[in-house]
Amino acid sequence: MAWNLIFWFISFCINVALLVLNFYQLLVLTDLEADYLNIYDSSSRINKLVIPEFLVQGVFCSLFLFTGHWFMFLITVPVSCYHINLFLKKEHLIDVTEVFRTLKREKYFRLAKLIFYLLLFLVVIFRIIMVAGMKSVFDSAPDDIDIRSTVLEF
Repeated sequence: MAWNLIFWFISFCINVALLVLNFYQLLVLTDLEADYLNIYDSSSRINKLVIPEFLVQGVFCSLFLFTGHWFMFLITVPVSCYHINLFLKKEHLIDVTEVFRTLKREKYFRLAKLIFYLLLFLVVIFRIIMVAGMKSVFDSAPDDIDIRSTVLEF
């Protein structure tokens, strides 16, 4: 039980890191669109975070694979494949000369990834609660918990 709780806590930390990285990139793109940042600053800020985000996502996906959580692995594989596809096509970095042409598309992709990471965050939180809180309920003796007596009292 303790190892399972540690695994889901590590997954929680990785998911928070992915949320922060993605939200910051989306925030920089929004500032660029509103003309608060110049092109070079925003491109360099985002490009510094792209490779670490890809690596963290790959670790997140492989963590589920090696621990045998197949459902979570199958959920995270499409995003990892999308990152690999971007990297192989050499489209993973923001180009300074074409940033305004691709700005809307980049914002939509990052917003979609942010929504995906938020949904994954909810699943991880649910799993932490199930492992930490509900484990004691299921491990207790049958005499301790009697649903019939609490229902029939009312």
